[in-house]
Amino acid sequence: MIDRDRFPVDPWRLVETSVSLDDIGVSETLFALGNGYLGLRGNHPEGRFAHEHGTFVNGLHEVFPIRHAEQAYGFAEVGQTIVNAPDAKVMRVYVDDEPLSFDIADIREYERVLDFRTGVLTRRLRWATPSGKSVLITAERMVSFEEKHVAVLRLTVTVEDADAPVTIDCQLLNRQDGEDVYGGAPTPASGKIKAGFDPRRAERIADRVLQPQEYWQDGLRSALAYRVTSSGMTLAVVADHIVDTANEFSARSLVEPDIAKNVFRVQAKAGVPVTVTKLVSYHTSRGVPARELVDRGRRTLDRVAAEGVDEQFRRQAAWCAAFWKRSDVVIEGRDDLQQAVRWCLWQLAQAASRADGLGVPAKGVSGSGYSGHYFWDTEIYVLPFLMYTSPQWARNALRMRYLMLPAGRKRAAQLNEAGTLFPWRTINGEEASAYYAAGTAQYHINADVSFAVGKYVRATGDEDFLRREGVDILVETARLWTTLGFWRFTETGDPESFHIHGVTGPDEYTTVVNDNLFTNVMARYNLRLAARVVHELAEEGGEDYRLLVDRLGLDPAEPATWEEAASAMHIPYSETLGIHPQDAVFLSREVWDLENTPKEQRPLLLHFHPLVIYRYQVLKQADVVLALFLQGNHFTPDEKLADFEYYDPLTTGDSTLSAVVQSILAAEVGYQDLALEYFRESLFVDLGDLHHNAADGVHVASAGGVWTALVCGFGGMRDHFGDLSFDPRLPESWPSLSFPLLWRGTPLQVTVTRDALTVAAGAGDAVDFSVRGRPHTVAGGETVVVPLAGQGPLRPGRPTWRRFDETVREDGTLLSASVPTATVSTATGTIPIVDGVGAAPVVEEASPTLDVT
Repeated sequence: MIDRDRFPVDPWRLVETSVSLDDIGVSETLFALGNGYLGLRGNHPEGRFAHEHGTFVNGLHEVFPIRHAEQAYGFAEVGQTIVNAPDAKVMRVYVDDEPLSFDIADIREYERVLDFRTGVLTRRLRWATPSGKSVLITAERMVSFEEKHVAVLRLTVTVEDADAPVTIDCQLLNRQDGEDVYGGAPTPASGKIKAGFDPRRAERIADRVLQPQEYWQDGLRSALAYRVTSSGMTLAVVADHIVDTANEFSARSLVEPDIAKNVFRVQAKAGVPVTVTKLVSYHTSRGVPARELVDRGRRTLDRVAAEGVDEQFRRQAAWCAAFWKRSDVVIEGRDDLQQAVRWCLWQLAQAASRADGLGVPAKGVSGSGYSGHYFWDTEIYVLPFLMYTSPQWARNALRMRYLMLPAGRKRAAQLNEAGTLFPWRTINGEEASAYYAAGTAQYHINADVSFAVGKYVRATGDEDFLRREGVDILVETARLWTTLGFWRFTETGDPESFHIHGVTGPDEYTTVVNDNLFTNVMARYNLRLAARVVHELAEEGGEDYRLLVDRLGLDPAEPATWEEAASAMHIPYSETLGIHPQDAVFLSREVWDLENTPKEQRPLLLHFHPLVIYRYQVLKQADVVLALFLQGNHFTPDEKLADFEYYDPLTTGDSTLSAVVQSILAAEVGYQDLALEYFRESLFVDLGDLHHNAADGVHVASAGGVWTALVCGFGGMRDHFGDLSFDPRLPESWPSLSFPLLWRGTPLQVTVTRDALTVAAGAGDAVDFSVRGRPHTVAGGETVVVPLAGQGPLRPGRPTWRRFDETVREDGTLLSASVPTATVSTATGTIPIVDGVGAAPVVEEASPTLDVT
């Protein structure tokens, strides 16, 4: 799963003991730094070999026309993709005019360390030059959490055993529109997936993206400024260079529209180090002139220089200490898992902490995968961690959705609906998904956002956000459901049930269906929450309600219609199978036999046409099972067990969003070994490159899901109806699990052992909670210990779909599983087609013969 010789176990650090160019893209992701606004991939400072020389600023994007082969009304028209900002990481070293280059260098010692406690990436190596000199090179890199626009890069070179000329070449380089002499095209991946088509990768724009606006050199300060060609965004990068050495040196500079070079030539004495520190500021805007951004960059660097470089490192360490105090989840005695858990939590800080009203991209700012877009990932997988540990970050992320309401209203009207429709994928608020079946049709994003609003307010008590902005989200999303759905009436004309048709749920292997269970269940929640909040404001009769009515043109009768639709919402259920169908026709489809599907045909989306997949009962990711978790108070334990046992064997896990949810439900219903297996899978998605695409950036939602699997899966925490409760499922091999929670302003430390659950409260109000249905209260500064009788039900192994083989459907036909092959279907079986010869009245699914991977 992970090479422990190369990446040894260390609970507080990710350590690399040898350099490899074979999987350089993965290591660039693993050692990427960011703060939610600015991200630097883990490229080596030599700036040569790379999968992607990446520097990313959240929200900095270009737009382009989406070219549909066949256009139709309402299709998304303008695509968006993140822009690769100018690269400041390049700090090349030459000794005796010989470059340090990993493909030929004689590296005697090597260690690269990402320290979660200091927030600093350090690389230390000893290089034996071709002339036999021993050179010690230490590189430090930091993206500041306190100063969100700032990165600090420091390089120290010491020729240990001889005098020698040393050159350090520092650059700012526009890689978006050009490459330096060493190139910048992605290197082939590890070989596990061939280069070529992959819908998860970013679009590439052939035309020039960054238009030079300003470039200059002032002493050892360089500046490059640009306007993005079509989006009109502006960007400025300003860099200072500080040289510290007792050796004699000279400095030369060059500045052009796409490159700024500061070259330091040093007459190094044996054992006398030379240190070059590069302070870099990045500023972006959607409307401010580039020159204004340059001025901001100057002010930022002036302030940082006045404070001192060492002060920046000290403040970074203090910030990290505070983060871990309120965020760290501890698995006793399992340093291997602990290291991976902390790496995942660290990624959440790097993706969200300074997003400051921007969204949280699917890859954070660690790579260009998914084009830098925001998805539902934020609300369902990332925000739970944020709201229970750093609620201000969660509030900022929700404000991003509030600011998208105007664009959402336009999109809803375009699709003949009332209210607002949030985009499935976006940067600027406009829909950017070119494939509506797995994009726009995922209307559930409206409910996902509203669910996050409700969850955030329950956890934090932030009524101010709810009244001023959150309620607008709830009202506008509820309005959409009432026009998107429709009523079925009885023979007497009375409304009987409310249905939602033509939608796609979380499972993208099943699209544009009627009555998707996840969508209906979440829409019901959305409608009820909106009605309750508006009713409460109306009963108060205060200024907040009057402003809401005026702001949204709210009809006082609207909340009643939302409640009626919610109460009558159709929730599919099969009496024959005793499960909830994923949608109205899901159970009528043929069953994909995953157990007998060759591994080389996974993931399915890279080996089968979507139409082949859509005809089968097969899931990309948890759908019904996710509903069982998010809305678990509406399902009985028996229903959860039956649904999990049916859908788990049909779930491919081709999405990294799936394993964490399967882990949580497996733990709840008693498949505790399986829960741990799914947890490990999610934990090492990137560290072990399990989906063979970690090179494109961190799977941020999966990292967020790791926290949820720990706290809600093994810790058994739920907050249904705003009530905090616990029903733990501690794995047998773990002595204890401990995690902090912030509940309505009161910090809690929860510890689960095999025989007790302990809740210790910090300063704050008393907190009510329950453990397995029994109420408890912990006062501020007090500790409550609750005895536990075991860790819930235990079921061995894992569910297999074979138990349903030959089961009778609702229509009396038999369920059976198969793998799509090129065959002719007959009444008595299938006849293989040889060389395409032969005719048959009916042709079953055919696996594509063209390798598109």
